[in-house]
Amino acid sequence: MSIDIQTIRKDFPILEKQVYGKPYIYFDSAATTLRPVQVLNAVTKIYTEFNGNPHRGSHYMSNQTTLAYENVRDKVQKFINAPTREEIIFTKGATEGINLVAYSFGDAFITEGDEIIISEMEHHANIVPWQLLAQRKKAILKVLPIIDKGELIVSELDNLITPKTKLIAINMVSNVLGTVNPIQDIIEKAHAKNVKVLIDAAQGIQHIKTDVQKLDCDFLVFSGHKMYGPTGVGCLYGKKELLDAMPPFLSGGEMIDKVSFKGTTFNKLPYKFEAGTPNFTEVIGLGAAIDYVNNIGLDKIAAYEHELLEYASLKLKQIDGMRIFGEAISKASVISFLVGSIHPYDMGMFLDKMGFAVRTGHHCAEPLMDRYRISGTVRISLAIYNTKEEIDQLVDAIKKTVAILG
Repeated sequence: MSIDIQTIRKDFPILEKQVYGKPYIYFDSAATTLRPVQVLNAVTKIYTEFNGNPHRGSHYMSNQTTLAYENVRDKVQKFINAPTREEIIFTKGATEGINLVAYSFGDAFITEGDEIIISEMEHHANIVPWQLLAQRKKAILKVLPIIDKGELIVSELDNLITPKTKLIAINMVSNVLGTVNPIQDIIEKAHAKNVKVLIDAAQGIQHIKTDVQKLDCDFLVFSGHKMYGPTGVGCLYGKKELLDAMPPFLSGGEMIDKVSFKGTTFNKLPYKFEAGTPNFTEVIGLGAAIDYVNNIGLDKIAAYEHELLEYASLKLKQIDGMRIFGEAISKASVISFLVGSIHPYDMGMFLDKMGFAVRTGHHCAEPLMDRYRISGTVRISLAIYNTKEEIDQLVDAIKKTVAILG
Protein backbone atom coordinates (compact mmCIF):
# COMPACT_ATOMS: atom_id res chain seq x y z
CA MET A 1 0.00 0.00 0.00
CA SER A 2 3.06 2.31 -0.15
CA ILE A 3 3.18 5.40 -2.34
CA ASP A 4 6.06 7.32 -3.89
CA ILE A 5 5.68 10.58 -1.99
CA GLN A 6 8.48 12.40 -3.81
CA THR A 7 6.92 11.65 -7.19
CA ILE A 8 3.56 12.86 -5.91
CA ARG A 9 5.06 16.08 -4.55
CA LYS A 10 6.45 16.86 -8.00
CA ASP A 11 2.84 16.94 -9.24
CA PHE A 12 2.24 20.05 -7.09
CA PRO A 13 4.49 22.86 -8.39
CA ILE A 14 3.34 25.31 -5.73
CA LEU A 15 5.28 23.27 -3.16
CA GLU A 16 8.46 24.61 -4.76
CA LYS A 17 7.55 28.16 -3.69
CA GLN A 18 9.11 29.97 -0.79
CA VAL A 19 7.41 32.39 1.59
CA TYR A 20 9.42 34.87 3.60
CA GLY A 21 12.51 33.18 2.20
CA LYS A 22 11.54 29.81 3.68
CA PRO A 23 10.19 26.59 2.10
CA TYR A 24 6.41 26.61 1.79
CA ILE A 25 4.82 23.94 4.00
CA TYR A 26 1.10 23.60 3.44
CA PHE A 27 -1.09 22.29 6.27
CA ASP A 28 -4.44 23.79 5.23
CA SER A 29 -5.91 21.14 2.94
CA ALA A 30 -9.23 20.96 4.82
CA ALA A 31 -9.83 24.53 3.65
CA THR A 32 -8.69 23.81 0.11
CA THR A 33 -6.26 21.30 -1.34
CA LEU A 34 -3.43 22.13 -3.68
CA ARG A 35 -3.92 21.26 -7.37
CA PRO A 36 -1.71 18.83 -9.29
CA VAL A 37 -0.38 19.65 -12.75
CA GLN A 38 -2.80 17.09 -14.20
CA VAL A 39 -5.72 19.30 -13.12
CA LEU A 40 -3.99 22.54 -14.15
CA ASN A 41 -3.30 21.08 -17.60
CA ALA A 42 -6.91 19.94 -18.03
CA VAL A 43 -8.19 23.44 -17.28
CA THR A 44 -5.64 25.08 -19.59
CA LYS A 45 -6.54 22.66 -22.38
CA ILE A 46 -10.17 23.79 -22.35
CA TYR A 47 -9.30 27.43 -22.99
CA THR A 48 -6.57 26.70 -25.53
CA GLU A 49 -8.03 23.80 -27.49
CA PHE A 50 -11.83 23.51 -27.35
CA ASN A 51 -13.48 26.32 -25.45
CA GLY A 52 -17.19 26.36 -26.24
CA ASN A 53 -20.47 26.55 -24.34
CA PRO A 54 -21.75 22.98 -23.82
CA HIS A 55 -25.23 21.82 -24.93
CA ARG A 56 -26.07 25.03 -26.79
CA GLY A 57 -24.05 24.92 -29.98
CA SER A 58 -23.90 22.83 -33.10
CA HIS A 59 -20.27 23.71 -33.83
CA TYR A 60 -17.20 21.57 -33.20
CA MET A 61 -15.87 23.38 -30.11
CA SER A 62 -19.23 23.28 -28.37
CA ASN A 63 -19.64 19.59 -29.14
CA GLN A 64 -16.17 18.79 -27.76
CA THR A 65 -16.91 20.71 -24.58
CA THR A 66 -20.26 18.96 -24.20
CA LEU A 67 -18.63 15.54 -24.50
CA ALA A 68 -15.93 16.41 -21.96
CA TYR A 69 -18.44 17.99 -19.57
CA GLU A 70 -20.89 15.09 -19.64
CA ASN A 71 -18.04 12.57 -19.38
CA VAL A 72 -17.31 14.00 -15.92
CA ARG A 73 -20.87 13.27 -14.84
CA ASP A 74 -20.18 9.62 -15.64
CA LYS A 75 -16.91 9.80 -13.66
CA VAL A 76 -18.70 11.21 -10.62
CA GLN A 77 -21.44 8.59 -10.89
CA LYS A 78 -18.82 5.85 -10.86
CA PHE A 79 -16.72 7.54 -8.15
CA ILE A 80 -19.60 7.53 -5.65
CA ASN A 81 -21.44 4.55 -7.20
CA ALA A 82 -24.66 6.44 -7.90
CA PRO A 83 -27.39 4.33 -9.57
CA THR A 84 -27.79 6.71 -12.54
CA ARG A 85 -25.96 9.67 -14.06
CA GLU A 86 -29.19 11.73 -13.90
CA GLU A 87 -28.81 11.84 -10.12
CA ILE A 88 -25.54 13.80 -10.36
CA ILE A 89 -26.12 17.57 -10.24
CA PHE A 90 -23.18 19.92 -10.80
CA THR A 91 -23.08 22.83 -8.34
CA LYS A 92 -20.64 25.54 -7.22
CA GLY A 93 -19.73 23.37 -4.25
CA ALA A 94 -21.06 21.61 -1.16
CA THR A 95 -22.56 24.85 0.16
CA GLU A 96 -24.71 25.37 -2.91
CA GLY A 97 -25.71 21.70 -2.84
CA ILE A 98 -26.97 22.03 0.73
CA ASN A 99 -28.80 25.25 -0.10
CA LEU A 100 -30.39 23.60 -3.13
CA VAL A 101 -31.79 20.81 -0.97
CA ALA A 102 -32.83 23.18 1.81
CA TYR A 103 -34.77 25.30 -0.68
CA SER A 104 -36.16 22.68 -3.04
CA PHE A 105 -36.70 19.74 -0.68
CA GLY A 106 -37.94 22.27 1.87
CA ASP A 107 -40.52 23.67 -0.53
CA ALA A 108 -41.71 20.23 -1.55
CA PHE A 109 -41.72 18.36 1.76
CA ILE A 110 -41.39 20.65 4.82
CA THR A 111 -44.47 22.17 6.44
CA GLU A 112 -45.15 24.06 9.67
CA GLY A 113 -44.15 22.08 12.76
CA ASP A 114 -41.91 19.64 10.86
CA GLU A 115 -38.47 18.90 12.28
CA ILE A 116 -34.93 18.89 10.87
CA ILE A 117 -31.99 17.44 12.79
CA ILE A 118 -28.37 18.60 12.48
CA SER A 119 -25.40 17.97 14.76
CA GLU A 120 -23.36 20.04 17.17
CA MET A 121 -20.24 19.67 14.99
CA GLU A 122 -21.62 21.03 11.72
CA HIS A 123 -20.00 23.64 9.48
CA HIS A 124 -22.01 26.84 9.13
CA ALA A 125 -22.93 25.72 5.60
CA ASN A 126 -24.87 22.85 7.15
CA ILE A 127 -26.48 24.99 9.84
CA VAL A 128 -27.59 28.32 8.37
CA PRO A 129 -29.56 26.96 5.35
CA TRP A 130 -31.64 24.83 7.74
CA GLN A 131 -32.16 27.77 10.10
CA LEU A 132 -33.47 29.83 7.19
CA LEU A 133 -35.69 26.96 6.07
CA ALA A 134 -37.04 26.57 9.61
CA GLN A 135 -37.83 30.30 9.75
CA ARG A 136 -39.45 30.25 6.33
CA LYS A 137 -41.60 27.20 7.01
CA LYS A 138 -42.06 27.60 10.79
CA ALA A 139 -40.28 24.29 11.23
CA ILE A 140 -38.19 23.14 14.20
CA LEU A 141 -34.41 22.65 14.14
CA LYS A 142 -32.99 20.08 16.55
CA VAL A 143 -29.33 19.43 17.43
CA LEU A 144 -27.65 16.06 17.98
CA PRO A 145 -25.01 16.55 20.73
CA ILE A 146 -21.44 15.25 21.04
CA ILE A 147 -19.28 13.99 23.89
CA ASP A 148 -16.09 15.79 24.92
CA LYS A 149 -13.74 13.76 22.73
CA GLY A 150 -15.76 14.72 19.68
CA GLU A 151 -18.05 11.79 18.93
CA LEU A 152 -21.77 12.05 18.21
CA ILE A 153 -24.20 10.65 20.76
CA VAL A 154 -25.97 8.64 18.06
CA SER A 155 -28.27 6.94 20.57
CA GLU A 156 -29.83 10.35 21.24
CA LEU A 157 -31.49 10.11 17.82
CA ASP A 158 -33.95 7.68 19.41
CA ASN A 159 -35.23 10.64 21.45
CA LEU A 160 -34.82 13.37 18.82
CA ILE A 161 -36.64 11.64 15.96
CA THR A 162 -40.41 11.99 16.11
CA PRO A 163 -43.22 11.47 13.57
CA LYS A 164 -42.67 15.13 12.56
CA THR A 165 -38.99 14.65 11.67
CA LYS A 166 -38.43 14.95 7.91
CA LEU A 167 -34.65 15.24 7.44
CA ILE A 168 -31.29 14.69 9.14
CA ALA A 169 -28.36 16.71 7.73
CA ILE A 170 -25.00 15.50 9.00
CA ASN A 171 -21.36 15.72 8.02
CA MET A 172 -19.31 12.68 7.10
CA VAL A 173 -16.17 14.15 8.69
CA SER A 174 -15.91 17.15 11.00
CA ASN A 175 -13.78 19.94 9.54
CA VAL A 176 -12.62 20.86 13.06
CA LEU A 177 -12.42 17.62 15.01
CA GLY A 178 -11.58 15.24 12.19
CA THR A 179 -14.22 12.86 13.54
CA VAL A 180 -15.42 10.28 11.03
CA ASN A 181 -19.09 9.93 11.86
CA PRO A 182 -20.99 6.59 11.84
CA ILE A 183 -23.04 7.62 8.81
CA GLN A 184 -24.36 4.13 8.10
CA ASP A 185 -25.81 3.80 11.62
CA ILE A 186 -27.41 7.24 11.40
CA ILE A 187 -29.01 6.48 8.03
CA GLU A 188 -30.38 3.16 9.27
CA LYS A 189 -31.92 4.82 12.34
CA ALA A 190 -33.41 7.57 10.17
CA HIS A 191 -34.83 5.31 7.49
CA ALA A 192 -36.42 3.06 10.13
CA LYS A 193 -38.56 6.13 10.95
CA ASN A 194 -39.02 7.22 7.29
CA VAL A 195 -36.65 10.19 7.74
CA LYS A 196 -34.47 11.36 4.84
CA VAL A 197 -30.71 11.95 5.26
CA LEU A 198 -28.36 14.45 3.66
CA ILE A 199 -24.62 13.79 3.99
CA ASP A 200 -22.15 16.68 3.84
CA ALA A 201 -19.13 14.85 2.41
CA ALA A 202 -16.99 17.96 1.83
CA GLN A 203 -14.38 16.72 4.31
CA GLY A 204 -14.83 13.02 3.62
CA ILE A 205 -14.94 12.40 -0.11
CA GLN A 206 -11.16 12.84 -0.51
CA HIS A 207 -10.33 10.51 2.39
CA ILE A 208 -12.98 7.79 2.42
CA LYS A 209 -14.34 5.53 -0.32
CA THR A 210 -17.94 6.66 -0.70
CA ASP A 211 -20.69 4.40 -2.03
CA VAL A 212 -24.08 6.13 -1.98
CA GLN A 213 -25.93 2.91 -2.79
CA LYS A 214 -24.33 1.07 0.10
CA LEU A 215 -24.94 4.00 2.43
CA ASP A 216 -28.47 4.42 1.04
CA CYS A 217 -28.26 8.16 1.74
CA ASP A 218 -30.93 10.34 0.16
CA PHE A 219 -28.62 13.25 -0.64
CA LEU A 220 -24.85 13.75 -0.61
CA VAL A 221 -22.83 16.88 -1.40
CA PHE A 222 -19.13 17.58 -1.90
CA SER A 223 -16.78 20.24 -3.26
CA GLY A 224 -14.14 19.79 -5.94
CA HIS A 225 -11.55 22.12 -4.42
CA LYS A 226 -11.20 19.94 -1.32
CA MET A 227 -10.21 16.92 -3.44
CA TYR A 228 -7.47 18.43 -5.63
CA GLY A 229 -9.89 19.96 -8.12
CA PRO A 230 -10.72 23.55 -9.10
CA THR A 231 -12.66 26.01 -6.98
CA GLY A 232 -16.26 26.86 -7.84
CA VAL A 233 -17.41 23.32 -8.58
CA GLY A 234 -19.04 20.54 -6.63
CA CYS A 235 -21.75 17.93 -6.84
CA LEU A 236 -25.09 17.05 -5.36
CA TYR A 237 -26.23 13.45 -5.48
CA GLY A 238 -29.91 12.90 -4.83
CA LYS A 239 -32.23 9.96 -5.22
CA LYS A 240 -34.13 10.33 -8.47
CA GLU A 241 -37.59 10.08 -6.96
CA LEU A 242 -36.80 12.97 -4.61
CA LEU A 243 -35.15 15.16 -7.25
CA ASP A 244 -38.12 14.59 -9.56
CA ALA A 245 -40.48 15.77 -6.83
CA MET A 246 -38.46 18.90 -5.98
CA PRO A 247 -38.94 22.27 -7.74
CA PRO A 248 -35.98 23.96 -9.45
CA PHE A 249 -33.61 25.94 -7.23
CA LEU A 250 -32.40 28.42 -9.87
CA SER A 251 -34.18 29.34 -13.09
CA GLY A 252 -33.09 30.59 -16.48
CA GLY A 253 -31.52 28.91 -19.47
CA GLU A 254 -30.77 25.19 -19.76
CA MET A 255 -33.15 24.15 -16.96
CA ILE A 256 -36.21 24.65 -19.15
CA ASP A 257 -38.13 22.39 -21.51
CA LYS A 258 -40.35 25.06 -23.08
CA VAL A 259 -40.87 28.74 -22.25
CA SER A 260 -43.79 30.95 -23.27
CA PHE A 261 -45.47 33.93 -21.68
CA LYS A 262 -48.27 31.59 -20.66
CA GLY A 263 -45.92 29.42 -18.61
CA THR A 264 -42.78 27.30 -18.51
CA THR A 265 -42.11 23.59 -18.29
CA PHE A 266 -38.83 22.28 -16.90
CA ASN A 267 -36.07 20.14 -18.31
CA LYS A 268 -35.47 16.56 -17.24
CA LEU A 269 -32.87 15.57 -14.66
CA PRO A 270 -30.12 16.52 -14.12
CA TYR A 271 -30.54 19.71 -16.14
CA LYS A 272 -33.57 20.90 -14.17
CA PHE A 273 -31.13 21.94 -11.43
CA GLU A 274 -28.34 23.33 -13.65
CA ALA A 275 -29.54 26.76 -14.74
CA GLY A 276 -27.40 29.02 -16.88
CA THR A 277 -24.06 28.53 -18.57
CA PRO A 278 -22.39 25.64 -16.75
CA ASN A 279 -19.04 26.12 -15.02
CA PHE A 280 -17.73 23.66 -17.58
CA THR A 281 -14.05 24.52 -17.14
CA GLU A 282 -14.16 23.68 -13.44
CA VAL A 283 -16.28 20.58 -14.04
CA ILE A 284 -13.74 19.21 -16.50
CA GLY A 285 -11.00 20.05 -13.99
CA LEU A 286 -12.95 18.08 -11.40
CA GLY A 287 -12.90 15.12 -13.76
CA ALA A 288 -9.10 15.36 -13.92
CA ALA A 289 -8.97 15.47 -10.11
CA ILE A 290 -11.07 12.30 -9.88
CA ASP A 291 -8.71 10.64 -12.35
CA TYR A 292 -5.76 11.75 -10.22
CA VAL A 293 -7.22 10.28 -7.03
CA ASN A 294 -8.19 7.06 -8.80
CA ASN A 295 -4.73 6.67 -10.32
CA ILE A 296 -3.07 6.83 -6.91
CA GLY A 297 -5.84 4.84 -5.23
CA LEU A 298 -8.12 6.16 -2.50
CA ASP A 299 -7.13 3.27 -0.23
CA LYS A 300 -3.46 4.20 -0.55
CA ILE A 301 -4.22 7.86 0.07
CA ALA A 302 -6.26 7.04 3.18
CA ALA A 303 -3.58 4.72 4.57
CA TYR A 304 -0.80 7.27 4.05
CA GLU A 305 -2.84 10.13 5.55
CA HIS A 306 -3.68 7.97 8.59
CA GLU A 307 0.02 7.27 9.06
CA LEU A 308 0.69 11.02 8.98
CA LEU A 309 -2.19 11.67 11.40
CA GLU A 310 -0.87 9.20 13.97
CA TYR A 311 2.66 10.56 13.64
CA ALA A 312 1.56 14.19 13.98
CA SER A 313 -0.72 13.44 16.94
CA LEU A 314 2.09 11.67 18.78
CA LYS A 315 4.59 14.49 18.15
CA LEU A 316 2.19 17.30 19.02
CA LYS A 317 1.15 15.69 22.30
CA GLN A 318 4.76 15.89 23.46
CA ILE A 319 4.59 19.69 23.49
CA ASP A 320 3.96 21.15 26.96
CA GLY A 321 0.53 22.73 27.29
CA MET A 322 -0.84 21.09 24.11
CA ARG A 323 -4.61 20.60 23.98
CA ILE A 324 -6.04 18.70 21.01
CA PHE A 325 -9.76 19.04 20.29
CA GLY A 326 -11.24 15.92 18.76
CA GLU A 327 -9.86 12.55 19.72
CA ALA A 328 -12.49 10.25 18.30
CA ILE A 329 -11.60 6.61 17.73
CA SER A 330 -12.33 7.04 14.02
CA LYS A 331 -10.65 10.18 12.73
CA ALA A 332 -9.48 11.76 9.47
CA SER A 333 -6.25 13.75 9.03
CA VAL A 334 -7.32 16.95 10.81
CA ILE A 335 -5.88 18.18 14.12
CA SER A 336 -7.19 21.27 15.94
CA PHE A 337 -5.22 22.45 18.96
CA LEU A 338 -4.32 25.17 21.42
CA VAL A 339 -1.09 25.51 23.37
CA GLY A 340 -1.32 26.95 26.89
CA SER A 341 -2.90 30.40 26.86
CA ILE A 342 -1.49 31.39 23.46
CA HIS A 343 -4.18 32.86 21.23
CA PRO A 344 -4.66 30.86 18.01
CA TYR A 345 -4.17 33.95 15.84
CA ASP A 346 -0.83 34.69 17.53
CA MET A 347 0.29 31.09 17.00
CA GLY A 348 -0.84 31.20 13.38
CA MET A 349 0.95 34.49 12.72
CA PHE A 350 4.26 33.19 14.05
CA LEU A 351 3.93 29.92 12.13
CA ASP A 352 3.16 31.86 8.96
CA LYS A 353 6.37 33.85 9.28
CA MET A 354 8.22 30.53 9.51
CA GLY A 355 6.70 29.31 6.25
CA PHE A 356 3.76 27.23 7.52
CA ALA A 357 0.21 27.51 6.15
CA VAL A 358 -2.18 26.59 8.98
CA ARG A 359 -5.76 27.61 9.74
CA THR A 360 -6.79 29.68 12.75
CA GLY A 361 -10.14 30.81 14.12
CA HIS A 362 -13.55 29.17 14.54
CA HIS A 363 -13.35 27.32 11.18
CA CYS A 364 -16.97 28.23 10.32
CA ALA A 365 -18.13 26.17 13.30
CA GLU A 366 -18.94 28.72 16.01
CA PRO A 367 -21.50 26.54 17.81
CA LEU A 368 -18.81 23.87 18.19
CA MET A 369 -16.41 26.46 19.62
CA ASP A 370 -19.13 27.44 22.08
CA ARG A 371 -19.47 23.77 23.04
CA TYR A 372 -15.82 23.72 24.08
CA ARG A 373 -15.94 27.26 25.53
CA ILE A 374 -13.16 28.52 23.28
CA SER A 375 -12.99 31.26 20.63
CA GLY A 376 -11.02 29.24 18.13
CA THR A 377 -8.15 26.83 17.50
CA VAL A 378 -5.12 26.33 15.30
CA ARG A 379 -5.87 23.63 12.74
CA ILE A 380 -3.54 21.54 10.64
CA SER A 381 -4.98 19.32 7.94
CA LEU A 382 -2.84 16.75 6.16
CA ALA A 383 -2.97 15.50 2.58
CA ILE A 384 -1.20 13.18 0.21
CA TYR A 385 1.64 15.66 -0.46
CA ASN A 386 2.64 16.16 3.20
CA THR A 387 5.56 14.36 4.87
CA LYS A 388 6.73 13.38 8.34
CA GLU A 389 9.69 15.72 7.88
CA GLU A 390 7.28 18.63 7.47
CA ILE A 391 5.51 17.57 10.67
CA ASP A 392 8.84 17.52 12.52
CA GLN A 393 9.54 21.05 11.27
CA LEU A 394 6.08 22.19 12.40
CA VAL A 395 6.63 20.77 15.89
CA ASP A 396 9.95 22.62 16.15
CA ALA A 397 8.27 25.82 14.97
CA ILE A 398 5.50 25.49 17.57
CA LYS A 399 8.10 24.99 20.29
CA LYS A 400 9.92 28.13 19.14
CA THR A 401 6.65 30.05 19.19
CA VAL A 402 5.88 28.83 22.71
CA ALA A 403 9.35 29.90 23.83
CA ILE A 404 8.76 33.38 22.42
CA LEU A 405 5.15 33.87 23.59
CA GLY A 406 5.44 31.92 26.81
